[in-house]
Amino acid sequence: MAARDAASLLVGLLVLFHTWGVWADVEVNMEDRVEVYSGEEARINCMFTSTEGVGALRIHWFYVTRSGEKQQIYYLDSTMKYADRGTQFTDRVNGTISAGTVVLTINDVQVEDEVEFICLIKSLTGAGEGCTKLKVFDAPDLPSIEGVQTGISVNEENPSKIGTCEVKNGFPKPNITWYRNNTPLRPIQDEVEIAPSVTVESSKLFSVRSELRMKVTKEDKDDQFYCEVTYFVPGGIRMTETNRINITVYYPSTAVSVWVESPKGKIKEWDSIELQCRGNGNPSSSIISFKHGEKELASDQDTLVLHNVTRLDSGVYYCISTDMETFQEIPGNTTLFVNYLDPAVVRSEKAIVSQGQELKATCNALSSVDTHTAWFKDGKEISKGNTLIVKDATFDTAGTYECVVTVPEIEGMETRGTVHINVQGQPEIIKPDNTEMEQQVETTVSLRCKVRGFPDPRVEWTTSDGKVLDETSHEVTDEGVQSTVDVKVTSDITVFCNATNDFGTDALTFNIKATTHTTAATTAATTTTATTTSTSTSTSTSTPTTTTTLSSTTVKPKTANPPKKKVKKESSGGVIIAVIIICILLLAILGSVLYFLYKKGKICGRSGKQDLTKEKSNKDNIVVEMKSDNTEEAVLLGVNGEKQPPNDQ
Repeated sequence: MAARDAASLLVGLLVLFHTWGVWADVEVNMEDRVEVYSGEEARINCMFTSTEGVGALRIHWFYVTRSGEKQQIYYLDSTMKYADRGTQFTDRVNGTISAGTVVLTINDVQVEDEVEFICLIKSLTGAGEGCTKLKVFDAPDLPSIEGVQTGISVNEENPSKIGTCEVKNGFPKPNITWYRNNTPLRPIQDEVEIAPSVTVESSKLFSVRSELRMKVTKEDKDDQFYCEVTYFVPGGIRMTETNRINITVYYPSTAVSVWVESPKGKIKEWDSIELQCRGNGNPSSSIISFKHGEKELASDQDTLVLHNVTRLDSGVYYCISTDMETFQEIPGNTTLFVNYLDPAVVRSEKAIVSQGQELKATCNALSSVDTHTAWFKDGKEISKGNTLIVKDATFDTAGTYECVVTVPEIEGMETRGTVHINVQGQPEIIKPDNTEMEQQVETTVSLRCKVRGFPDPRVEWTTSDGKVLDETSHEVTDEGVQSTVDVKVTSDITVFCNATNDFGTDALTFNIKATTHTTAATTAATTTTATTTSTSTSTSTSTPTTTTTLSSTTVKPKTANPPKKKVKKESSGGVIIAVIIICILLLAILGSVLYFLYKKGKICGRSGKQDLTKEKSNKDNIVVEMKSDNTEEAVLLGVNGEKQPPNDQ
């Protein structure tokens, strides 16, 4: 019995070893997955070992359909290979075999090609099988984000829409994550809602859209929102981000600010002031009112303008902002102070001082700020401080003094006052540079006399023979009295300017020497103008007719005793007269030469051999016109000197 059991065990072992040898004849190894971009080429490797040669092997390629069935797409052995008809891979698949490896190549991979592929290798004594999953990827377009265009109120009861993110044409499906200030957002009940949606395009690619809703607070007004998109690629995961967006948050004011928009710095009387009022809410409350004390002030929304303010406009200004949703009133205020500078008041102990006395004046102006005072006379600064003291007064001291009070720290804030001081004393005539002069006879000379003194001096003009002259002009200025007289010179004369007031007199003497202008004797000059006209014809020969007209101007000299001293203007006139006389003499000489040449036949085609009798016979054709500056009578002379009547010319 034991022998029989041992024999049975031995037979079983032999059968087991035989079976193991059959299935171990072909071994197949394949990758778990092959990853490739859409549109590229996929290579699926099937590695095998077999005790039999390649010629004894038959290779079958299958893919698993969406329903789970196996469908052959390619066959390959040592004698033939082909792609099965009627599949999605028919025109894009190819197979090759080499020692230990079978390769299935798929061209232009599409996203629907993402299936499981099976490699089945059969030999004469057995078979081996392996499988690989093909993974197809398509990178999506750049994502986009769009925020809401309207503001969001913090008083909304439900979460409000913040924005929408979208990414298109990706495979596998991309993922969208919302961020706020670099912090990812997760759904929170009644506070944060994220609603994604997926669309499968006709190209089998995925488009994903995500909408974010939140309950906002005042702190969200400066937050930045954006989306992060992650998607798969062969060998890993990639990420891209959208632009950042802000949202407008509406929240009520909790405080109100009031400030002076203009002018900048300190305010002075007669300025125009612009006050601004604004709450810290968003948007600012649209109901704004201003008050000064208990008085309501008219304003333009959040702006109040005060024109030509005075010190009475100083005080506290209130702005009340009323929220339009809650009707809560929130006050704000600011204090205005209008600086002032009253008109300068100038006082002098005496408006009239005597020569040698002391002059003292004060200048005061009531002001809300520190001032600076300066004194000016004739546009020049002469003293600083509110008190002016001038010792040992003279006529130069008299005049108008101006006090200028300014506020250094406020530009354009100043006031002015004046005082006029008179210095009394006897007249004092300001002597001119020249009281001795020479003037031509029959000319008129203007004499001017400037006199200082107070009371204003009386001015009288007299001559050495006791004659009183009438003033041409009389003018009273701050500097004194100015009197002018016109004197006609007929001979040497002495003129006196006499000034008189209650304190004394002063006089000034003008000596005028009369001169006579003379012109040197000159020789009579003759100006000659020659005009020649010649006429000839081709049919007959005739004697040319020549007409010569001579114009003569004679200057009669005037004899007079020249003055010992000539004025510059008279000297220039004498030079001009001398030049004119020389020119007249030259023209007379030129006329004489031309006439001489004419007589000798050197010009106008005349022969030098002609005798005087022939010249005399033609005297009717040659005439000379003599004119004198002292008469309108014209005398016509023939060539031989005989007078001709005017109608014979």
